[in-house]
Amino acid sequence: MKFNKIIVLNSETKDTVYTYLKRNGFSENYLRNLRKKEGYIKLNGVTAYTNALVHNNDLLELYQNPNTTSSVMQNTIPLDIVYEDDDILVVNKPSGIPTTPSRSHPQDNLSSAVLAYMFSKDEDFIVRVVNRLDKETAGLVCIAKHSLISNLLNSNNYITKIYYAICRGKISEKLTIDKKIDTTLNEYGFNNHRRVISELGKPATTFVTPVLFDGENTLCKFELVHGRTHQIRVHISSIDHPLLGDTLYGEASKKIAHTALVCAQMSIYNPIIKKQIILKIDLPNDFRDAFNQEIKLD
Repeated sequence: MKFNKIIVLNSETKDTVYTYLKRNGFSENYLRNLRKKEGYIKLNGVTAYTNALVHNNDLLELYQNPNTTSSVMQNTIPLDIVYEDDDILVVNKPSGIPTTPSRSHPQDNLSSAVLAYMFSKDEDFIVRVVNRLDKETAGLVCIAKHSLISNLLNSNNYITKIYYAICRGKISEKLTIDKKIDTTLNEYGFNNHRRVISELGKPATTFVTPVLFDGENTLCKFELVHGRTHQIRVHISSIDHPLLGDTLYGEASKKIAHTALVCAQMSIYNPIIKKQIILKIDLPNDFRDAFNQEIKLD
């Protein structure tokens, strides 16, 4: 079994393993799974439980994968691996492939390809996607290799992303779009794929920076605060500049066969190895071809 080591710092009076980890951002689900089997927690080298008292400079060792069941099927889709260490895998997802399984895509998805890649290294591997991209969106996807790093990345602001997209029309100045986003329901009361701007929705903030104008469309850089489903697509269409090729919030385009949106840059802080990871990818060829002038990014 693989364990991650944590030195207890800034503990409070009568802190237990549970209260210390909970206060430091560990999820209830991860802590619940640690209780499943004796030996998943060690305190100063001795098997311990979540009610054990901890003190400053104690050594906690936590089992990486206390939950080792997965229903994801494997496939043979090749992976474009951008970065990998013992905790994190980052891949460049092409457009047209869903990130996670669904009823219509149970096996032809990125998660199934990741599982096939990781299976030879760890037969108990579970795919834990940290940032999910829409099927039509290309770019960087981060996968946590074990429960601990998944918990840390999802509980803290350790990942920032930059997207590039081609927007219909001319955008000549920086914009901040701060509009709540809500789901829509079908006639049976289930969530539709489409999202809408609504005061009943969840907060969402998008920063838009125009980069180039080709006489018809604008290449823009996007940074998100919240990262809601379809956030960029919903926000930019709400100001009458839908993304090129976005048939859900705009219209089809002869220039590109899918939504012109790419997660092109990612910054990840890995708290386990205390390393900042900066990643960039080239924009896909069909994305570049859809713009009427050469794209050069910093």
